[in-house]
Amino acid sequence: MGHEKTLTGLIPALAGANLIYGPGMLESGITFDYAQLVLDSEFIRMIKHVMNGLVVDDESLAVEVIRAAAVSGDFISQRHTLEHMDNHSRPQLIDRSRMQKWEASGAKDSYQRALEKTRYILQNHQPEPLPEKVLVEMRSIITETQNELDEAAD
Repeated sequence: MGHEKTLTGLIPALAGANLIYGPGMLESGITFDYAQLVLDSEFIRMIKHVMNGLVVDDESLAVEVIRAAAVSGDFISQRHTLEHMDNHSRPQLIDRSRMQKWEASGAKDSYQRALEKTRYILQNHQPEPLPEKVLVEMRSIITETQNELDEAAD
């Protein structure tokens, strides 16, 4: 399912769409699942990471590093490797650990980790209050709409 969700978000994004539809939805939108929403938010972060593109410059091409590695025989000892090894997407729920480490830490799959994060969010999230200016505008829209409905009912 994660593969399908990623592709159905990535392909439209690559085509220029600026809206990813259906986070949290299962069964063609018949079912909504909070843990799936948390997983989908991770897939969306990864899609956005891809959409940021790749920087192609002297630093990213690392021609000098490649030359040095040809002499030393490895990239891992190069300072450039250390400085740039975190430039890939950083999932929070997808575990990229080796099997032995994953099993030793409880062998939780992505959905189980998403469910735990969902429960944490539901128990601990404190939304920031909307600025007064936004609240005034929202109240104005509601009042205006209510007035229009009242007029139409008369």
